[in-house]
Amino acid sequence: MNNESLTLKLYKNGFENVQSHAFNATKLDKLELNDNKNLRTIHNDAFRGAIGPDVLDVSSTALEHFPSYGLEFIHKLTARFTYSLKRFPSLEKFANLMEANLTYPSHCCAFKNWKKSNGALISAGETSWDLSDAECIYHHHNLDRRVDLICTPEPDAFNPCEDIMGYNILRVLIWFINILAIVGNFVVFIVLVISQNKLTVPRFLMCNLAFADLCMGLYLLLIASVDLSTKSQYYNYAIDWQTGAGCASAGFFTVFASELSVYTLMVITFERWHTITHAMQMDRKLRLRHAVLIMFGGWVFSLSVATLPLVGISNYMKVSICLPMDIETPVSQAYVIFLLVLNVIAFVIICVCYIKIYLAVKNPDFVSKNSDTKIAKRMAILIFTDFMCMAPISFFAISAAFKSPFITVTNAKILLVLFYPLNSCANPFLYAIFTKAFRRDFFILLSRFGYCEMQAQIYKTDYSSSKSATRENSGAAVKLATFSTQDLPANATAEFCCKEC
Repeated sequence: MNNESLTLKLYKNGFENVQSHAFNATKLDKLELNDNKNLRTIHNDAFRGAIGPDVLDVSSTALEHFPSYGLEFIHKLTARFTYSLKRFPSLEKFANLMEANLTYPSHCCAFKNWKKSNGALISAGETSWDLSDAECIYHHHNLDRRVDLICTPEPDAFNPCEDIMGYNILRVLIWFINILAIVGNFVVFIVLVISQNKLTVPRFLMCNLAFADLCMGLYLLLIASVDLSTKSQYYNYAIDWQTGAGCASAGFFTVFASELSVYTLMVITFERWHTITHAMQMDRKLRLRHAVLIMFGGWVFSLSVATLPLVGISNYMKVSICLPMDIETPVSQAYVIFLLVLNVIAFVIICVCYIKIYLAVKNPDFVSKNSDTKIAKRMAILIFTDFMCMAPISFFAISAAFKSPFITVTNAKILLVLFYPLNSCANPFLYAIFTKAFRRDFFILLSRFGYCEMQAQIYKTDYSSSKSATRENSGAAVKLATFSTQDLPANATAEFCCKEC
C-alpha cells in the first residue's frame, strides 16, 4: 500500500492500542482512529517508517498521550471528546500544525503558549491572539513563512489562558491571607478547646466559627500551593486539577467553610442579642444542649450544600478556583442563587441583631458614655467586615448566576483573595483574640507551660474582681425587680456581657 497516499478509516474498530511501526512504508494522507472507545495507547514509534499522516482524528478515544514520532507531518488534528488526553508535553513536535479541534480550552492555551515563543499568530474561532512582541517581530522577518494555527474550543470567560492567580500581586497576597487565617483560627480553636474553663455556649459557638474559618484558610492554602507549582504552565495541568480530586476537595472545603461560618456568625449574633435581652429570665437562657442542636443543624446543612456539586448539581470543575460556577441547568442555577440569597438574608439578620444589641445596652443607667461609644465602634467593625465580605461577592455572583456577569473570572479572582476570605481572617481577632476573655484564657494556658505567668495572674485577678462586681450588681437588680421589673431599662448583666464579648 505504499504507492500512493491513503486515507485509512479505522474508526469504531474496538482497537485498544496501535503498535510500533504499524504503518511502516505507508504514505498516509488521513488517519481516522475516532470512536475507538478503548484506544488508550499509540506506540511512540507507531508512525516510524511512514510518511504522514497529514490529518489525524483520535476523537472519542481513551488516548492518554500522543506518540513521540510522526507528529511533524500533521496539519490538522482532531481530538474531540478525548477526555483522557489531558496534556501536550511535546508541543514542538507539532511543527506544521495548522488546525486543531480539541477537547478542552486549556489545550488551545498550551498551543498558544508554545506558538508565542515561535512568533506565531494563533486564532481560536473568530478570536485572534496577537502574540507579536518586539522579539517575535524580529523573528518574523527571518522566517520563511508565518505559522497560523486555528484552535478550538477557544478559551472563554471561565477558562482564560492564565495561571490560577491571574496577577502576581494576588499570588503574594493569597499566601499572606491564608497563613493569617490558618494561624489565627488555629490558635483560637486550640485555646478554646484546651482551656480549663467550662465550655459555655459562646465558647462552643466560637469553636465552630474558628473551625469553619480554618477550613477556609486550608482552601486558600490549597489554591495557593497549586498556583505556585503550576506557575506559567497551568495550561498543562488545568484538566488534571479541575477534573480531579484536588479541585473537588478545594471546592467542598470552601462551600462548607463559607456556609458554616455564615451560619455560626448568625447564631453567635442571635445568642448575644438573646442573652442581653433576656438576661434576667433564667428560664429563657440558651443552654449548651440547645446550642449543640442548633449547630448540628448548621453542620448538616453546610455538609449537604457542599456535597451537592459533587453529585451533579452544579460542579467545582468550571473554573480554576474551584467555586460552583456551573449554571448550565436550571437546577444548578437555582442552587447557586439559593446559596447567594441565603447569605444575603443571613447578613441582614446579623445587622438587625447588632442594632438591637446596641439599643439594648445604650441606656445611660447601665452603660457609660465612653463604654457606649466603644460598643458602637465594635459592632460597626463587625458589620463592616461582614458587609465587605458578602456584598461584593453576592452582587457580582448573583449577576453571574442570572447569566449577566459584570466582571470576568480574572477580575473575580481579586474578590476571591481580597474580600471572600475577609471574615475568615478577621473573625478570630474580632470575636476572640481582641476580647479580654480570650486573652485571659490564652495567658492562663501559656502559664501552664511556664510562660507569661505574670500576665496570667493579672488576668485572673481582674476576672475575679469583675465577677464579684457583677454578682453585686445582679443581686441589686434582683432586689429592684421584686418592686418593679418593668421599670428596669436594661439588665444589670448587659454591660458585663458586652465588655466580655
